Amino acid sequence: MLFIEYPKCSTCKKAKKFLEDKGIEFTDRNIVEENPSFEELKKWYELSGLELKKFFNTCGKVYKEENLKELLPTLSEDDKLKLLASNGMLVKRPILICNNRVLVGFKEAEWTSLLG
Repeated sequence: MLFIEYPKCSTCKKAKKFLEDKGIEFTDRNIVEENPSFEELKKWYELSGLELKKFFNTCGKVYKEENLKELLPTLSEDDKLKLLASNGMLVKRPILICNNRVLVGFKEAEWTSLLG
């Protein structure tokens, strides 16, 4: 199980505590130190069943500074994935990859459903 986080993010801290409290083993990865690659993001996007916009940190500073709300609708899927792969701060987190399932963001009920 891979847990991708930004350590300063309060939602990531809650999600990590959730995993630890349940005694779930995971590999932790700092999204700033090791940004997901284009290939990883593409695979996770396909596994998630979510629309690609859900992978963007729409509340983040970089998203707002780059005016991505206006830009994203004009980009192809590959261009959106390249953009995400260019800067970890654009990626919504935490991300949990487990048994060919991908959860983006932390919703306790969703995580409990997947992890028991």
